[in-house]
Amino acid sequence: MIVVSTPTGSIGHQVLDLVADSDEPIRVIARDPARLAPHIRERVEVVQGSTSDREVVAAAVKGADTVFWLVPPNPAATSVPGHVLEFVTPLCEALDSIGRVVAVSSLGRAGGRKAGQISAIFAMDALIESSGVHYRSLCPPGFMENMLRQVDPIRNLGTFFGTVSGDLRAPSCATRDIAAVAARLLLDESWTGQDSVEIRGPEDLSHNEMARIMSEVLGRSIGYQQIPAADYAASLTAHGMSVAWAQGLVDMSAAVEDGLYDAPRTPESHSPTGFRQWCEEVLAPAVAG
Repeated sequence: MIVVSTPTGSIGHQVLDLVADSDEPIRVIARDPARLAPHIRERVEVVQGSTSDREVVAAAVKGADTVFWLVPPNPAATSVPGHVLEFVTPLCEALDSIGRVVAVSSLGRAGGRKAGQISAIFAMDALIESSGVHYRSLCPPGFMENMLRQVDPIRNLGTFFGTVSGDLRAPSCATRDIAAVAARLLLDESWTGQDSVEIRGPEDLSHNEMARIMSEVLGRSIGYQQIPAADYAASLTAHGMSVAWAQGLVDMSAAVEDGLYDAPRTPESHSPTGFRQWCEEVLAPAVAG
């Protein structure tokens, strides 16, 4: 039995699509089962509720061979660590019923202090690992899909914004590649122990290099503008984000600027989707739409 959390989320739904092609029985935890695609709804067993609910999680993971876990974001959360703990504690309390866990964490665990949401998710790793359960922590950098939050300024202003230096080269990856690694591990019954699995994408790019690629793909000039952290946080809170969540994003960007993702690449950390391909297949239709 494979259990998939966040089955309608940006990563979870891709994981579910991939494992659904197997013969394995699948159970999902879904707040709103109606959001599942009809063919998926017919394929899986559904436990309705939240992954922050102890009773729901206990029922969903009972007898599970492998569980896919992802802490959903909540920009309204008044505490970043508190939010992560809310969604990890029910899993940890049910680990005696589980054979293996595959969870989405982050790249940079060795240096992830005062890194906002990244530091909080590393606490998830520590809690799960302390149980001794067989565990694989998926460690991606920033998602290419984060750029979709800036579709409007890209379309209307020809600009995207951030707090890191425009010349800072860093890895990024597509969520499809995270989902592919997760699905492979969920379907593989041979692995044991605990380990981290880095997913770095195929290249390191700066925001200025990303702007050049976006310009070529979109057929118009796109630029990157660095803005002060305080202005960025103020903009986020003005659009309804909590002060704690906005500060976490600012701290996360500062940690990246300070070298959070700087460990050397390995062949094992390579993932296939490049930024140009992602722009062609995902960003360009979003901007055009």
